[in-house]
Amino acid sequence: MPELAHLPTAVLGVLPPAGHQHGSSGVPVEAVVLGLAAVSVAAYLLAARRSSTRRPWPRRRGVLWTAGVAAAVAGALGPTAAADHADLVAHMVGHLLLGMAAPLLLVPAAPVTLMLRTLDPVPARRLVRLLRSVPVRVVSHPVVAAVLSVGGLWLLFRTDLWSASHEVPLLGALVSVHVLVSGYLLTASLVGVDPDPHRASFVVRSAVVVLALAAHDVLAATLAVDPPPGVGPDARAGALVMYLGGDAVDLALVVVLWSQRARRRRARGAQSAEQSSPRTTGVA
Repeated sequence: MPELAHLPTAVLGVLPPAGHQHGSSGVPVEAVVLGLAAVSVAAYLLAARRSSTRRPWPRRRGVLWTAGVAAAVAGALGPTAAADHADLVAHMVGHLLLGMAAPLLLVPAAPVTLMLRTLDPVPARRLVRLLRSVPVRVVSHPVVAAVLSVGGLWLLFRTDLWSASHEVPLLGALVSVHVLVSGYLLTASLVGVDPDPHRASFVVRSAVVVLALAAHDVLAATLAVDPPPGVGPDARAGALVMYLGGDAVDLALVVVLWSQRARRRRARGAQSAEQSSPRTTGVA
């Protein structure tokens, strides 16, 4: 529908005007984001230390979580975020950091597993109920997560939302949150290591990876020939960054997905061998 492309413009009438990015209390948004990032890293490391008193928690997961938070902060607040909205290259680098690289680091850190190991029984049971709820089941399905992630990018770059998100800081912050959360949901639905009682089949997840990659590449191609309004002469370079960077992350997802499948097959084979061993010994 043609009017959909102009829908974000209507939002400008109800959002505060652009200016210095300060919260309602006058605190700069940058300080809030850095504070939240520091709290998330400290909380994770403290939980990992508490968990290790019962069973050792892999240190590499703490490294992955810290690196993922750092990538998200770099994408949200780094030089790429501060660049003028005409610089598509900088914004594509920020998009790759925030929506693809950061989730690929955060998901294998298994934050949900860590929470279940360190929470008291009552909040742990509440978390399990939440994970099994219908809304979580819906948004964590690979197809829905892919629509939220890749579809959100189409909405951002192919409508007035691109310009509006640069004119209104609050809207730009909401877009960044969406990019990170939807990217995390997609990555977790495909190669997550946390408990998932409704995990989609390997065939479904493989198909989603291929289709999401295709949709991402098609969007990059359209941006090269028809960039958003106000983008400078580097549109083709920005589209190339999106194309090549997205392919690299998706290739990493494919490698992880297939390696997980191989490990599960080996584990099932070893378990079957152990179960059949006593019977074989008894016959002998």
